[in-house]
Amino acid sequence: MIALYQFFCARMAKSFAVQHLIVLGLLSVLLIQNGYSQQSSNEPSRTIYPVRGVWVANVGTPTLTTVEGIQEFVDLAAKCGINTIYVVTWNRGMTTYPSEIMLKESGIVVDPRYKDFDMLKEIIDAAHTKNIRVIGWFEFGFSCSYQQPDGGWLIRKHPEWAALDVKGNLVSKNGFQWMNGMRPEVQDFVLSLLKEILTKYDIDGVQGDDRLPACPSIGGYDPWTVALYKEQHEGREPPKNHLDPDWIDWRADLLNDFMGRMYHELKAIRPEAVVSAAPSIYPWCKQQYLQDWPMWIENGWVDEISPQIYRTEVAVYEAELKKIVDQFVAPENHHLLSPGILVLTADSDFNDAERVQGMVDANRAAGIDGEVFFYDAALIEHRTFFESLYK
Repeated sequence: MIALYQFFCARMAKSFAVQHLIVLGLLSVLLIQNGYSQQSSNEPSRTIYPVRGVWVANVGTPTLTTVEGIQEFVDLAAKCGINTIYVVTWNRGMTTYPSEIMLKESGIVVDPRYKDFDMLKEIIDAAHTKNIRVIGWFEFGFSCSYQQPDGGWLIRKHPEWAALDVKGNLVSKNGFQWMNGMRPEVQDFVLSLLKEILTKYDIDGVQGDDRLPACPSIGGYDPWTVALYKEQHEGREPPKNHLDPDWIDWRADLLNDFMGRMYHELKAIRPEAVVSAAPSIYPWCKQQYLQDWPMWIENGWVDEISPQIYRTEVAVYEAELKKIVDQFVAPENHHLLSPGILVLTADSDFNDAERVQGMVDANRAAGIDGEVFFYDAALIEHRTFFESLYK
């Protein structure tokens, strides 16, 4: 492209009209590079608007099990007008890509299902040929295991990393067991995985969800956190009531500090990479998981955010969306929003086409032009609807 530009400049430099066109062309290239328009299929834009996304899981769906399955899904996503794929990269204590960090920590370099091919590279390559972004979805966040009372290998190796409740038990909530996300060593470990994929892959960004950064509010009673609290509160013990407002705020601020650190350190590695978040509904998420995501937006620590408005009734969805746009996110930041819409659950319950359409329409009525669907199995099982959704 540079050589072609030089050729035209040399042959036509005396023509003001041609010079004017060249300047306009160069300005267009600069706009494209800064995310105002999408780039060529070989270099997809890192930041786009509006986001039309889908989460791709490795549970309850066959999409990621074969190279052929990945290609077929990417082709379908393109037909559906999807421009962003959030692919799982960290789940159930394993990475879905070959990780030197995980090999050193656990002895398992990758989830065994992906030992024969580099799943992450395959989906990135396939998506980029369709001008679709790929965001690494760190689904497990600060969880350490699922339905393993001892916390799995992470807590067996690092017992001091465990999040403990007021009785001294390992924190377990909704089947997930938890590390103490407020502890620096835990933060460093998960952040190292985020940095690893930005370094190893031509991925367009990373995303934390309702478990990153997060920690159930029943936690915080481990020796490390208690000692830090006492140090900052004249020797007083933390409140026994885990929902005490000041106790909630203090722990949420520790996670906020990490969010700011995470954003800046990731941007230092790849300034163009997107830092995305998909937290639960506010303020419930702060009370239950110490996620204070309006603060993340206010401080500029996220490039895009997809609050999980996982509701099955359009009116309830609209009410939650209204609270977000009216109370929790300033109008100048509404463009960062692409709410999460529940389409298919692990039990295969489908929000029917009429309800999904109603939720998309609710977004448009609120001035929100994008959304992210949970999850890939929905597009596969209901392709006719999704292929017509954005027509």
